[in-house]
Amino acid sequence: MAGQLYLMKPCAELQAEYISFYEEWKESGEPIVPWVVDREPYDFPAYLEFLESESSEENLPDGYVPHSTYWLVNEKGRILGTVNIRHRLNDRLRKNSGHIGYGIRPSERRKGYATEILAQALNITSELGIKEVLVICDYDNVASEKTIRKNGGVFESECTDDDGLVIRRFWITRSL
Repeated sequence: MAGQLYLMKPCAELQAEYISFYEEWKESGEPIVPWVVDREPYDFPAYLEFLESESSEENLPDGYVPHSTYWLVNEKGRILGTVNIRHRLNDRLRKNSGHIGYGIRPSERRKGYATEILAQALNITSELGIKEVLVICDYDNVASEKTIRKNGGVFESECTDDDGLVIRRFWITRSL
């Protein structure tokens, strides 16, 4: 992993880069994580408006919690990954999703970016006042489990989510 990496809020200046990121993932045929990447971004102003509106409590329907999305970007402005941070948990998130969902662009995997995006996301959860952070991965996602453990994740349990997938649950304790 070379160069400076940072999380940034989605912005219009990186529209072409984000479309490239989105299309690469779609073309890979792999499941898209986090879920906000799967939302079609071709009306980019509307996409940015959606992301911004989701971070505020008053804009959300019942049963939803505020969440913020960030891009992991390198010094050249290349989007390497995306992270979605839920500001708190409800019962559904506690069971199936956790506080943080992240994904790395298919062509940029196995370079340490997942560890970095989770580490930087954990800094944001601390700013949000979240001391106990729940991070979940699929049972067979060994790379994600290693990433979570590298960032202090302590295994809690396995369970089956609403789609019938076995998931592993980890807690990361943060000092505030």
